[in-house]
Amino acid sequence: MTDPGTDEAHQRRFDAMITAEERIEPRDWMPDAYRRTLIRQIAQHAHSEIIGMQPEGNWITRAPSLRRKAVLIAKVQDEAGHGLYLYSAAETLGVGRDELLDLLHQGRQRYSSIFNYPTVTWADVGAIGWLVDGAAITNQVPLCRCSYGPYARAMVRICKEESFHQRQGFDILYTLARGTDAQRRMAQESVDRWYWPSLMMFGPPDSESTHSEQSMAWNIKRFSNDELRQRFVDMIVPQAEALGLTLPDPALKWSAERGHYDFGTPDWDEFMQVLKGNGPCNRQRLEHRRTAHEEGAWVREAARAHAAKSRARQRAAA
Repeated sequence: MTDPGTDEAHQRRFDAMITAEERIEPRDWMPDAYRRTLIRQIAQHAHSEIIGMQPEGNWITRAPSLRRKAVLIAKVQDEAGHGLYLYSAAETLGVGRDELLDLLHQGRQRYSSIFNYPTVTWADVGAIGWLVDGAAITNQVPLCRCSYGPYARAMVRICKEESFHQRQGFDILYTLARGTDAQRRMAQESVDRWYWPSLMMFGPPDSESTHSEQSMAWNIKRFSNDELRQRFVDMIVPQAEALGLTLPDPALKWSAERGHYDFGTPDWDEFMQVLKGNGPCNRQRLEHRRTAHEEGAWVREAARAHAAKSRARQRAAA
């Protein structure tokens, strides 16, 4: 039976480390609720990276040039790597990667709602890079200062690569916006489709967020959903002007009083419907993921067999 006095001492030390902005490492004691919150957040982040390969992977064979194909392949490979970093970070909390993937495939853990929208034109690849990865950077750079060490360290490399992804998307849209009338229309239509879902990526308004307050108290998150959303809008408005494209938000205007841009309210009913599995591509994304996992079973089995043989040889040589 656990000594209550020992638990209280552990809790005091944990609280002191959080207050002092120190990193919590896997070997350190942590509250069960802190561990559960991290597993939920890191798993959702990892799942989003893996599912997020699908919308753009769909365009690799149809990219308009060999250079565009090569860059897009590199980006999709990066997303796979991000998922692996994050699953590894989650494993330090005592949860297995297979368990997390099972929860994803059963629909019991979520991934970002943004990946349940279709990529219907090449310009959508640009909009994902500029808007979706731009929103991801806004959200993820503060996670480099997350209180949990393995998560924070994983985010350093992820954020560096995401900044490249945003530049790639901006370059695609910049090129299209200076092309033919049809290409410009395609770029604008894509921005019109992806702007509002990108604002939803930060989660519901602070008044309706069930996790943000506690996550911020633990220094897992550093800013609230609404603060991050405001940062994102302030960042992309001048970028849209540089692109020569408009953002589909009639309420968008500069507020000298606040020193920020005012902007409209996303359709939160749509957001909730997508979260519930009723988005344009929810079923397609999960079914594709399940199929890929099943068809890759032989690779995992071969890797396990190779690892077992390597261990056996090492024991024999010892």
